[in-house]
Amino acid sequence: MRTATIKRKTKETDIEVTVDLDGSGVSNVATGVGFFDHMLDLLARHSRIDLTVKAVGDLHIDDHHTTEDVGIAIGQAVKQALGNMAGISRYAGVYMPMDETLSRVVIDISGRPVLVFKVEFPRDKIGAFDTELVREWFNAFAINAGVTLHVETLYGENSHHIAESCFKGLARALRAAVAIDPRAAGEVPSTKGQLGG
Repeated sequence: MRTATIKRKTKETDIEVTVDLDGSGVSNVATGVGFFDHMLDLLARHSRIDLTVKAVGDLHIDDHHTTEDVGIAIGQAVKQALGNMAGISRYAGVYMPMDETLSRVVIDISGRPVLVFKVEFPRDKIGAFDTELVREWFNAFAINAGVTLHVETLYGENSHHIAESCFKGLARALRAAVAIDPRAAGEVPSTKGQLGG
């Protein structure tokens, strides 16, 4: 079973995350940040990864710590659930439209954490949510999952649509990259014989 649970408690947040990479896209998400919950719900749905997130954070300050720390925990859970990564497809890329917006998301489950994030938002906020936190979440996820992740919005006008295309793009790329390749016969997809170094 490719599942993992991560608990993370600091003076700023108290978080528990569970993932099942071979799920059906069921989500049970409660962070106290409405727009962020929406993004995590669609991440689960379109990746087909079952995702449970329970987070209590210092929202009286702002949404930053909660958003970033949830990204850390989800990244760690995905990495743990992948184990030695034997048999995975490893690479995936997708173009994700969302109305007038088009984003490209490409992932390599390499064990080498890198984020390239070329996304601009026309507004500073989506409702009460700071758009700069979208990058913070993707960075926290990529670093802690140990993945190389390229996210670029090619064009778009609506900040909500831009954020949604990025999260949906990641979902579909993850879905393909973590999938077991029946032709790989349990092999680690690297000429080095291992991933992550």
